[in-house]
Amino acid sequence: MQYIALIYSDETFDDGPIEELLAEYQEFTDKVTAAGVMRGGDALELTSTATTVRMRDGELLLSDGPFAETKEQLGGYYLFECVDLDEAVYWAKQIPSAKYGSIEVRPIMPTDG
Repeated sequence: MQYIALIYSDETFDDGPIEELLAEYQEFTDKVTAAGVMRGGDALELTSTATTVRMRDGELLLSDGPFAETKEQLGGYYLFECVDLDEAVYWAKQIPSAKYGSIEVRPIMPTDG
């Protein structure tokens, strides 16, 4: 079964040099890749680059930035292939941002196509 691990953190949070955090992420990515669990993943640009799209009564409404103002922003994701939720949580708790942000783990809905 596939699970997505959505990485939320305060994008203004500064807990040391970015190089250290990127090194931690590379180490984690290498680990889940070697374990055969990783199916995909990417980091996202800052929320200041986001565009929110809405359709209301047939009219396109665009706005800059994320949909909601929150303390933590979606910063990236990993897509895991796991036996069950317990295994997905095992990997998600090791994502570096789990130490100061949050990781939302959700199963991918199976489709017939």
